[in-house]
Amino acid sequence: MTAAAESPAPAPAPDPTTEAQGHPQRWLILGVICLAELVVLLDNTVLTVAIPSLTRELAASTSDIQWMINAYALVQSGLLLTAGNAADRYGRRKMLLAGLVLFGIGSVVAGLATTSAQLIAARAGMGVGGALLLTTTLAVAMQIFAPHEQARAIGIWAAVNALGFAAGPLIGGVLLNHFWWGSIFLINVPVVLIGLVAVVALVPESKNPRGDRPDLVGALLSTVGMTSLVYAIISGPEHGWSSPAVLAGAGLGLAVLTGFVLWELRIPHPMLDMSFFRDKRFTGAVAGAVLITFGMGGSLFLLTQHLQFVLGYGPLEAGLRTAPLALTVVVLNFSGISARWTRRLGTPAAIGVGMSMLAVGVTSIALFASDGYAGVLAGLLFIGVGCAIANPAMALAIMSSIPKEKAGVGAGINGTLAEFGNGLGVAVLGAVLNSRFAALVGAGAAGSFPAAMAAADSGAARERVTESFSTGLSTSQFVGAAAVLTGGLLAAYLLSRAERGAEPESVPVEKTEQGASRVA
Repeated sequence: MTAAAESPAPAPAPDPTTEAQGHPQRWLILGVICLAELVVLLDNTVLTVAIPSLTRELAASTSDIQWMINAYALVQSGLLLTAGNAADRYGRRKMLLAGLVLFGIGSVVAGLATTSAQLIAARAGMGVGGALLLTTTLAVAMQIFAPHEQARAIGIWAAVNALGFAAGPLIGGVLLNHFWWGSIFLINVPVVLIGLVAVVALVPESKNPRGDRPDLVGALLSTVGMTSLVYAIISGPEHGWSSPAVLAGAGLGLAVLTGFVLWELRIPHPMLDMSFFRDKRFTGAVAGAVLITFGMGGSLFLLTQHLQFVLGYGPLEAGLRTAPLALTVVVLNFSGISARWTRRLGTPAAIGVGMSMLAVGVTSIALFASDGYAGVLAGLLFIGVGCAIANPAMALAIMSSIPKEKAGVGAGINGTLAEFGNGLGVAVLGAVLNSRFAALVGAGAAGSFPAAMAAADSGAARERVTESFSTGLSTSQFVGAAAVLTGGLLAAYLLSRAERGAEPESVPVEKTEQGASRVA
């Protein structure tokens, strides 16, 4: 065998014109991948409005309902890093198609399910497809846009996240008013079919030209570790933080993730190169991403309770009243205004300003929400502007601090941080709320607002319960605002240090002939 036959063919050199200007059909491709992203995000929230129907028609227990919701989130969050790595190695277009197929099949099975077990299994399958779609969509966007357009492209990608959050309960409510509960899943099928055709016709293939061997042990460790840790975070408020199941999940997750880090440090082809954490841009963006999703996820979770329990709105009315936040994000990002602000301010300042505005919005809700919806609306608008500026800048900081050929891994990291921060925010701020509420209203509250209201035997007692719950919500919101502000200042400081050259912007890594990594 000749030497030429033994060596893989070199990757074709990139076209300088394409590198400088981006793919000729980049905006059309962005629309296609955002459509794929949207169906995944809708299914994060659409199921909540179908709970009464599922309880009635499938005879689903409370535990069944919780697993219908959590199976999707657990599988998706556990697989994000693995999915991103697979996209880099085997091709982002291939994984995008695979994600659409899996998500479509899962949607059909979910829509036609006749038992709770079938629906839970289908939701888990949809989570696998969702992990592939969330990572490949962001990775493809980084490949097809030139650097000067990436901020706007990621802004649009991030705006679709906000749109999915707001539109899920609304679309679910409309469908349930006209059709049976399975329609909330079957509506995904035509979107998936359109997406498959569009991806085949438009999206170019891209992958890591180095072709590093797969890190199967790392994939297993990261999946088990993240799934266990997210399970503990999700289960904590329900079962209690000291319960055996929660402690076992948290302990297993931390132990396995520690093993994952040690494994990645010693192998020649790691799934997650730990040298990334020596880059101040990367560590700053990671710290900010966790804290922004911590504060935002927990604060919005508390806000929905405030709108329903304190201000008396129904679920659909509460959903409509949170829509201004998503609409603000969509308008500022789709118009390109937030991208222009980011270019003028620079990434560190954009993250600092955006997260400071976000913290102001959460604080406004904590101070004025009890006075009526006007105080909530003002806070939502501030949060929307802050998210429109900070979220795309944060994602861009993470993605641009990682080599382009590792874009899938970068997208997996971004998604994992969002899932982890959001779950942790709901759990921690929910615990702060429950602790404060119980301290104010007394031991008879049984840990929940409905139970305390049921136990109240007079109008004055019910008013006291409502005021105590509102105070607990405000305390929790202040904690969320503090987390967001801390994250913004920390991320801005670390990113600005990197830009001033106090630290190298990235740690050059060379591969030896045997494939071992070393810092250059």
